[in-house]
Parts: sequence; C-alpha cells; structure tokens
Amino acid sequence: MTDMAAQERILTTTRGSAPWHLWAVGFLSLAWNAMGAFDYSMTHIGGADYLRQMQMGDDVIAWISAVPAWATAGWALGVWGAVGGSILLLARSRFAVAAFAISLVGVLAMTIYTLGQAAPASMSTPGALAFEWAIKIVAVLLLFYAWAMQRRGVLR
Repeated sequence: MTDMAAQERILTTTRGSAPWHLWAVGFLSLAWNAMGAFDYSMTHIGGADYLRQMQMGDDVIAWISAVPAWATAGWALGVWGAVGGSILLLARSRFAVAAFAISLVGVLAMTIYTLGQAAPASMSTPGALAFEWAIKIVAVLLLFYAWAMQRRGVLR
C-alpha cells in the first residue's frame, strides 16, 4: 500500500470521514446519471413528442422505437444501475460496486445491440459517437472507482 493510501485509510478509519474525492465523484456521478435517467424516462413516457423536442428526426424515432426488449432492458440496467450506484457511493455502501457492475452489463448489452444495427446518419456524427464513448468510459471508471474505494475500506 502506498504512503498516501495508508494515510487516507488512517484518516478514514480514525475520523470516520470519507476522502473529499468520494463526495466529488459521487455528486458528479449522480448528476451525470440523473441526466441519463431523465432521458430514459422521457423517451419512454413522452415517446416521439419528447424525441422531436430533442431535435430528432423521424428516422431516429423509428430506429429507437424498433429497439428490442432485451436491448431496452440493457439501457434500463445501464441507467438505473448507475443512478443506484451513485446513491450507494454517496451512502458509502459497498453495494455501489455491484450497482455499477450491473450498469456496465447494461451498457455492454446496449452496445452489442447497436453494433449490429445501422444507426441513422444523424446518430453517427463525431459528436454523437464521442458521447457514446463517454458513456462507456464513465461506466468503466465509476465501477473501478467504487471497487477501489471498497478495497480501501471507504465503502462499508
């Protein structure tokens, strides 16, 4: 264990407080994933009207409407697992690791689906692709972070 990790563990166990970065990561994670939860919910509640408000064309709406149940379940696991993981991280619960793992499984399921489907051109712009990669990278980093905090004894 490095000196910094040892000092952080001592501070955590003697004062019972979490390192400052847990709160920063937790709140940023919750904000990021709340946006995903809002989008997921509105896509299913508001349907085509919501998607049109988001400047999506009929081709994108048709593509999203054709997503099979198993991929939609992956999307749900990705979004709600991450929201739960963020809340559990802020609660300093070791179950944050499992929630972020479930989220990553959901992200991977949706990725498998999208790899086999030709998305409309408006969904294949560099910005849209960068955002898709950001989702995947953040999911991996949040799982790794929660796992590291559990190993250090920050999550109980």
